[in-house]
Amino acid sequence: MVSYLVAFLCVVGISIGQVLFKLSAASLARTGSLFALPTMTMLGCAFALYGLTTIAWVWVLQKIELGRAYPLMALAFVMVPIGSHFFLGERFTPQYFVGVAVIMVGIFVAVRA
Repeated sequence: MVSYLVAFLCVVGISIGQVLFKLSAASLARTGSLFALPTMTMLGCAFALYGLTTIAWVWVLQKIELGRAYPLMALAFVMVPIGSHFFLGERFTPQYFVGVAVIMVGIFVAVRA
């Protein structure tokens, strides 16, 4: 059970990393320089988070079969847009919610198989 919790935390980390990458891109557009402090800070945090998440994911794969663990990564397709809504002000369409429901059912079926 701990390994599934760590897998879930990996997905959260990947999702946060994606939002940080988007914030890095926005900072780059504002500053015009990859080496500007705000851009480098966001990008560095995203890389560090991805690095830690990758190490944790390798640990998860020691404990759980890949076929059971990997469907959890699909949760990122749910979490990233939610993060983009709250941190970037992006909007959803009704079709998005249908897609989220389909993804969630698919994850449930795949993990239970």
